[in-house]
Amino acid sequence: MGAGRQALTVGALHHVEVWVPDLAAARRSWGWLLGELGWTPYQDWPAGRSWRLGPTYLVLEESPALTGRAYDRCAPGLNHLAFHVEDAAAVEKIAVDAGRHGWSLMFPELHPYAGGQQHYAAYLENADGFEVELVAIDAPPKTGELDRSAAPDR
Repeated sequence: MGAGRQALTVGALHHVEVWVPDLAAARRSWGWLLGELGWTPYQDWPAGRSWRLGPTYLVLEESPALTGRAYDRCAPGLNHLAFHVEDAAAVEKIAVDAGRHGWSLMFPELHPYAGGQQHYAAYLENADGFEVELVAIDAPPKTGELDRSAAPDR
């Protein structure tokens, strides 16, 4: 492998490209979130922007080839992206700060165990309807209450 290249794993995700209806709004909400998660700006052009974490990058583009302006995560296609977050405290910090950056907490009545007792996460949605799941790598499981092992329909 050439000097300065990171080890790559065959089959690992190379990049994800998300077409958005409003690039300026997406840059504000996604840019903040990706920065909180340790991603760094990578590429920038009039119709798009990307951020990188290790060898993987995420592209947001307001493509001139868009056939519609509305995103529906419940239609066939991408439902959400899930990201690892260090621990429960980091999940909570991002979830609290998210409201100031165009994101709202989904399933607040089930938070932070909307995905089940063994799954500490925040589910966020931005104004365009894109969903992200922030999963704590290190968090205690929920104990002593009704088992909600199945995530709610989304």
